[in-house]
Amino acid sequence: MPKRLLKPQRLLLALIIVTSASAAYHLFRLPVASTLHAAPVQTQGGPAYLHSDFVSHQQQVSTHAASLIELKDGKLRAFWFAGSREGAEDVEIRTAVYDGSIWSDERSVTDRVHTQQELQRYVKKLGNPVAMRAPNGELWLTYVTVSLGGWAGSSLTLIRSQDEGQTWSTPQRLITSPFINISTLIKGTPYSYNDGTIGLPVYHEFLGKFGELLHLSADGKVLDKQRLSAGKTSIQPVMLIEDERKALVLMRYTGAPPMRLVATRSHDGGKTWEAAGKTALPNPDAAVSAVVLNDGRMLLVANDVEQGRAALSLLMSKDHGASWQNIYRLEDQRDSSSKLEDYLHNNASLALTSDARINDAAEYAKSAQRNKCEGEQCSYEFSYPYMIQTKDGDLHLVYTWNRSFIKHVAFSRAWLDERMKGHDASVH
Repeated sequence: MPKRLLKPQRLLLALIIVTSASAAYHLFRLPVASTLHAAPVQTQGGPAYLHSDFVSHQQQVSTHAASLIELKDGKLRAFWFAGSREGAEDVEIRTAVYDGSIWSDERSVTDRVHTQQELQRYVKKLGNPVAMRAPNGELWLTYVTVSLGGWAGSSLTLIRSQDEGQTWSTPQRLITSPFINISTLIKGTPYSYNDGTIGLPVYHEFLGKFGELLHLSADGKVLDKQRLSAGKTSIQPVMLIEDERKALVLMRYTGAPPMRLVATRSHDGGKTWEAAGKTALPNPDAAVSAVVLNDGRMLLVANDVEQGRAALSLLMSKDHGASWQNIYRLEDQRDSSSKLEDYLHNNASLALTSDARINDAAEYAKSAQRNKCEGEQCSYEFSYPYMIQTKDGDLHLVYTWNRSFIKHVAFSRAWLDERMKGHDASVH
């Protein structure tokens, strides 16, 4: 027969239960905002163009998980993480600014040591920075921090800037769980509700793997959160808002084959969501990004293949995400040789094609060798896309290039419309 708890132990247990229940009540008692906000975007009237370059240039490091945001003056700021390897203690969040022609020199925003000191708690590693615009005009950046275990033990940290990312506030943890506050990660683009509050597509990886939506107040406090899926096979949700009532969420699938994107829909402004289920679109357990154009078409960036991340494509849907057309291959090295000598030669050529202004393409290839080769065998990776449409209608995309650099691709609506001509084969 088990021993009875001593009175102090019973009091402590009761206190924990009451405290947890109170925290849960305060965190999740508020209703979800009634309507979603679809930001207006101008129709781009300029010439057709597509341009690419590298955002990051730091060599012989592991680089990953970029995001973008438009600044008040029309420039772009990118964020990503880089270090000796993903999850290493020397990983830091980095940033650079694009003035419409060239990227600035990259610099550090924060690192593990600084975050640990400011939070006054142990931080083992950090990653996945995502920027957003606060209702008061501040620039906010949230990133993943881990104190115990792997990514499943993560929490979100928020920093704020009043000068468009030149300087940053003291970090603060977002309280996304009333209990031990672990296993919340972020990847998707933030969005807005019509009442001025903010939505964050996040995901959970402890015990289960599923998508969620965090609802933040105008001052950055977590008001509530919603489940988008259940089980152990769907992460990294991306929100596509069609109007104040209708939205589609696409998620990365992590389960057994066949590998397909997962989707769920809302018809009531995000109050409720349909049961999540697989789509017909191939995706090899890889992140995606998407936007809704002002004419209702949806534009998706995805590794639309069954295995690997050697191909990355732009896809278009004219029917609310029911079917997709592959309109442009951004990258495709599925048939390229994996032998080291061929890999180095090919990647040097790819680097120059990606950014004609670099003068040391062979060194870019050697960085890819460091991250994507084992002995004489190598592989290609183009992954973790993040796409936004700026106020002038142009589209900007960043993604990981062979785990070594962040690549930027910019294109106009006119170029996109030209690509759509003659494309009539869909994935159903």
